[in-house]
Amino acid sequence: MNRPTNDTDSSAARARAVQHLAGRWIRDALATGKPAEGGSFVCSPAGLWLALAAVAAGARGGTARELRALLGTADREAASVVTAAARELALTGALGVATRVWSRVPVADAYREALPDVRFDAMDPAAADAWVREATGGLIGRLPLEITDGTLLALVNVLALKARWEKPFDAWRTRDLPFTDASGATRPVPTMAKDVPLADVWAVDGTYVVELRCTGGPGGTGGPGGTGGPGSAGGPGGTAEPGSAGGPGGGGARVRFVLGEPGAGAGRVLPAGWAGRAAGAPPAADRVTIALPRLTLRTRVAVTGQLPALGIRLATSDAADFSGLSPEPLAISDVVQEAVLKVAEEGVEAAAVTVVAMRAGSAAPPPQRLLHLAFDRPFGIVVLPADSDVPLFTAWQADTPADPA
Repeated sequence: MNRPTNDTDSSAARARAVQHLAGRWIRDALATGKPAEGGSFVCSPAGLWLALAAVAAGARGGTARELRALLGTADREAASVVTAAARELALTGALGVATRVWSRVPVADAYREALPDVRFDAMDPAAADAWVREATGGLIGRLPLEITDGTLLALVNVLALKARWEKPFDAWRTRDLPFTDASGATRPVPTMAKDVPLADVWAVDGTYVVELRCTGGPGGTGGPGGTGGPGSAGGPGGTAEPGSAGGPGGGGARVRFVLGEPGAGAGRVLPAGWAGRAAGAPPAADRVTIALPRLTLRTRVAVTGQLPALGIRLATSDAADFSGLSPEPLAISDVVQEAVLKVAEEGVEAAAVTVVAMRAGSAAPPPQRLLHLAFDRPFGIVVLPADSDVPLFTAWQADTPADPA
């Protein structure tokens, strides 16, 4: 995966930035441990990118440089980039996108103004939990971390999707079929089946990719007041309720299922899911059918401990510089994401809540007035008693000092 450039002005560049984060996160962190029992996990690279990029808009100095290396953007330019990215994602039919900030410390006016779609509130954990429940349609019931007295600011991003397949699976074709897990154990699971057009199947370096499309427009859950599109998250009551973000005519989501060679891990297989279709080869077949288990996955990932593997160290230390976010010294204390994915005959439902919590950082030390005296030319020496200014000895070193040794 190529490292993103600082040019994230275009849609393609923003996509590459999220892909870069996804590749590193999965390869260097998620795929190296077991965030969920059995090694399964669901995560939202876009949700993590949006949350970290919004915080990165307030980063300065070395902290911003670290975040930019991971996210492709940071410092002042990140605000417009993250706003454009969120607005573009919100055009996807049946997808809701929103970000809110709860804070106990002052937030810089320039930071607020640079993020017009973000709503800012006084710290209220109960209100944050209620917003998460509403924004995810109940899929996630509360913040995935506890807000303590030491949490001075919490930035919360929500992505929520509820969409129907363009061509649903026939329920009568669903039956129990064997599934062998990573440990080699085989069990029967409810498995859906359908034929897939050849154009929607390709292979990338030994990994098969199957693309299923969802309908655009409302997904059936977007009630009155549900928002997530441009401008809505910043207004009173803004939520990420799915179905209302894209509005009628919004492009539907695409879901790609990727199947690697036996024994291939997530770090190798998953990137094929976001690789361009031009990178794939058509299957050597005249007909393609798939057998896909019904599934529900839920994962809570403590991203904080994974940040060093992603190159982020200053942001979590007392040396963090988020002076563009608040006049109070802040550092990241926790980054946590909870994600849910459900796949069934009718469609797909997913939600992710990403929280970046911030604690008090160390105030930057005042500039020091340094005086350096180098005794590298003739100098004098005066020896005095402990209790008087009587010069016991005086000396002047005019030539090259001799080494007493």
